[in-house]
Amino acid sequence: MDELNIGSRLELFIDDYLINSMDHVELRLHHPVEREVALAFDEPWEGETSGYFTVLKDGPRYRMYYRGSNHTVNCVEIPDFHETVCTAESLDGIHWVKPELGICEFECSKKNNIVHTGEGSHAFVPFIDSNPEAKPDELYKAATSADFDTKPVLRAYVSADGYNWRALSDEPILTEGAFDSQNVVFWDSVAGEYVAYYREFRDGSREVKYSKSKDFIHWTDDEWISITGAPHCQLYTNAVQPYFRAPHIYLGFPKRFFEERKAVGSHPFTGVSDGGFMSSRDRTNFHIWGEAFVRPGQEQFNWTERSNMAAWGMLQLCPEEISMFYSRHFHHSTNHLSRMTLRTDGFVSVHAGAQTGNLTTKPLIFEGRNLVINYATSAGSGIRVELLDENNKPIPGYELDNCPVIYGDEIEHVVSWKSGSDVSALGGKPIRIRFELMDADLYAMQFRV
Repeated sequence: MDELNIGSRLELFIDDYLINSMDHVELRLHHPVEREVALAFDEPWEGETSGYFTVLKDGPRYRMYYRGSNHTVNCVEIPDFHETVCTAESLDGIHWVKPELGICEFECSKKNNIVHTGEGSHAFVPFIDSNPEAKPDELYKAATSADFDTKPVLRAYVSADGYNWRALSDEPILTEGAFDSQNVVFWDSVAGEYVAYYREFRDGSREVKYSKSKDFIHWTDDEWISITGAPHCQLYTNAVQPYFRAPHIYLGFPKRFFEERKAVGSHPFTGVSDGGFMSSRDRTNFHIWGEAFVRPGQEQFNWTERSNMAAWGMLQLCPEEISMFYSRHFHHSTNHLSRMTLRTDGFVSVHAGAQTGNLTTKPLIFEGRNLVINYATSAGSGIRVELLDENNKPIPGYELDNCPVIYGDEIEHVVSWKSGSDVSALGGKPIRIRFELMDADLYAMQFRV
């Protein structure tokens, strides 16, 4: 078996990539907890169909972008409705304000938080370009759906400040897709290139395509992403992004759309949605979970068509948890965005119940001095760790019996044995790790230099 060279990367147990064998343990999906309303869409230029949210860390503050729109009032369609690109700001990622920018006019006034109107307002998705060669006046970039010669395309916009936007070119950057959704584009710092994920239809179903570029202007031919792990369902959005703590891993938070269902009889539109979770290690092949990451819950207004959509982007407001944002009450006057929190790295865990279980990794090559784990146990249970050689034999000094039982709940715990925690002498050599768990969850591991 070929060794996996993980270096000193943080590795999540989101899939079977690291795993050789499991006994009485399972991979378990975890779910974010809803906290508070982050933003209500109650301004005249917003409304009940506001959507397609982006959240970003921008220096000392946080920024949010979204579509302000009111396609219907009380679910009655408006023949001539508006769509605007709006922004909100926060100093703590919890309390958000809508700044009066004075940039775009709405109903004879510029006292609003609108940064763009017109072409592309339906799905305008910005990102802050971390490409070291990015031009200062193009630090903020956005992909937006548009029409070009009566054909849907993806067009690029750029900005120096995130407020004042201009088209990068008269020509579109991508032309083969439907693009009528939240199409995401970002800089991949590991691969050193831009990546795009966008909507296309296949056999009447909403699916996801993929393309990449070195310069943000010239893009590769499109290709379908592959999704395995669960029965097929329509992916209304994809929210694919590199995990900011482990950028070699892509995470996706698609809105799963079940178009044929109708949960609220009085609502005029069909369809129900929930939040999904998927991941990839090669950017094109994704594993999606069959169970929902975010359920609609008990509120009736979350059971109507296009609610429960993830914002693109995650924020880490404190070391212990990640903040994510989901739309609620879409197509209702109470339409809003909710903040949710999840344990740091806590998307999926290796879970053991009351019976002792074991996980053994594939052969790994690492660099570092200490093995650090993200874990949680009950009061009377624990985890022990054993290091094995390439022949699956315990390495002297790192046997299971030499590892004191680890118990508690820590994002970062340095594993130690009776001889100490230094494992640097094993660096560069293939080893396996055996984790013994009882009533415990193991979320992530990393060798630290």
